[in-house]
Amino acid sequence: MFREMRRKRQMLSREESDAILREGTSGVLALSGDGGYPYAVPLSYVYDGERIFFHCAKSGHKLDAIRRDPKASFCVIGQDDVVPSKYTTYFQSVIVFGTLRILEDDDEKRRAVELLAVKYAPEDSEERRSQTISQEWKPLCMLEMKIDHLTGKEGIELTKKRINKQ
Repeated sequence: MFREMRRKRQMLSREESDAILREGTSGVLALSGDGGYPYAVPLSYVYDGERIFFHCAKSGHKLDAIRRDPKASFCVIGQDDVVPSKYTTYFQSVIVFGTLRILEDDDEKRRAVELLAVKYAPEDSEERRSQTISQEWKPLCMLEMKIDHLTGKEGIELTKKRINKQ
């Protein structure tokens, strides 16, 4: 169902792809939007090793699109070094294909938002984190992306460097 990567030499391992997903701070979620137009939106997220979680408001274009078609892709760029002298970019990125669902269960929603809070405010106290989540709870919606397929890729120059080191 999913295409094989054309440039297999440039494919990152699952471990490298997971690291990019764990360390990234934002990505772009692509959905089937209104009128058949693609809808891509930058989002903060957290990856737990199996799923990706996002937060959003309880209404809007994103939720309308998910309710219409829960299939989506999510892209995170882990490295993006422009090299003008070579007219290229030394990049690493990951694309995830999966199915989204709106977390309705309060316990699931709480676990997901806590993971997100710890990722973006790791030095915050548990008390302050809990207080902030409670204050923002009513308008909060949490999404879970179940991963169906994941690929990571790097620029050919990075692949060549890696091969030369071996």
